[in-house]
Amino acid sequence: MFNLNGKALYQYLKDWLRYLLDFFRLCLTSNYKLRMEVIALRSQLSLYEHHYETHNLPKPKSSPAFRQLWVLLSKYLPDWKSIQRMFKPDTIIKWHRTAFSVYWAKKSQKKGRPQISRDTINLIERVHKENPLLSPEKIHEKLKILGLKSPPAPNTIAKYFPDTRKSPTQKQIQSWKTFLNNHQSEIWGTDFLTIPTLKFEVLYVLVIIHHKTRKIIHYAVTKNPNAEWLKQQFRNATPFDQKPKYLIHDNDPVFRSKEFQAFLRASGIQSKGTSFHSPWQNPYAERVNGTLRRELLDHIIPLNENHLERLLKEYIDQYYNTERTHQGINDKTPVPSPEYIPIDAENIKLKATPILNGLYHKYNRVA
Repeated sequence: MFNLNGKALYQYLKDWLRYLLDFFRLCLTSNYKLRMEVIALRSQLSLYEHHYETHNLPKPKSSPAFRQLWVLLSKYLPDWKSIQRMFKPDTIIKWHRTAFSVYWAKKSQKKGRPQISRDTINLIERVHKENPLLSPEKIHEKLKILGLKSPPAPNTIAKYFPDTRKSPTQKQIQSWKTFLNNHQSEIWGTDFLTIPTLKFEVLYVLVIIHHKTRKIIHYAVTKNPNAEWLKQQFRNATPFDQKPKYLIHDNDPVFRSKEFQAFLRASGIQSKGTSFHSPWQNPYAERVNGTLRRELLDHIIPLNENHLERLLKEYIDQYYNTERTHQGINDKTPVPSPEYIPIDAENIKLKATPILNGLYHKYNRVA
């Protein structure tokens, strides 16, 4: 969307100028005239749709400006899904994700030292292979003695060492799973989830989940997840000394920080950090992050921090904890649901309450 040549850039600016002119013209148009114009445009669109369907025409190709316009409309127009007929709502959500990826790929381009050449990498790999006991520092010194111009720093050399990590043994896996099973009621899992906003900002969602009940104990949103903020969130999550014995987390620097580790020790909570590249050791937190993406965040683009907090509050408090069943707890809900006397389907009367504008519903039996 952002890699445009001269001709494409001219067309992109021309499209946006037309959209802006239409916007200002509509702002100055009377309500009666505007309604008549909507009817006229919809009649033409219906004619085009009929022609498109009956003649099996290829779908029109959208321009970058058109995609950006509809990403904006999807946030500021309440019933945009019913108006959009040319593309599926999921396609428009995908446009936003693609634009976000391109934006951050450009913003995250590495700056500083240029990458070392392939010949230098081959030389590092050869010296390491022939001298496997040498540290990156020693290889740096050896290359320097050999007269290599601008030898890479030891940290750079270490990146090109072969990965010697071994997969966990079956005994290690079984030992960890046994620990999780034996202490389910005393374990909380926590992790961060990153979410892009409409303006391509990155928000961090902290999720804390109880292993035994699968209940999300606490959630919070921030742009800057530092140690002080994290400590405050755990204070909020543990009122009246309602705390776990163990807390499982990954190797995020904020979890490993001295301030947060000291806070856990003072609170009587044992920190259980997972091994590097081992998300399976924190299964419930990882799984709930995937659930939040699939069931909520893949369908809605948050505007800002407050908007995301409202979405999470409605989804978690009114649906996930109280209505969504889990196979791991025998198809029950984290917060126990009312128990009803079994009756035949023809006698069941349900009252449906929409959640997130009808994305989900919760049901209650009525007499």
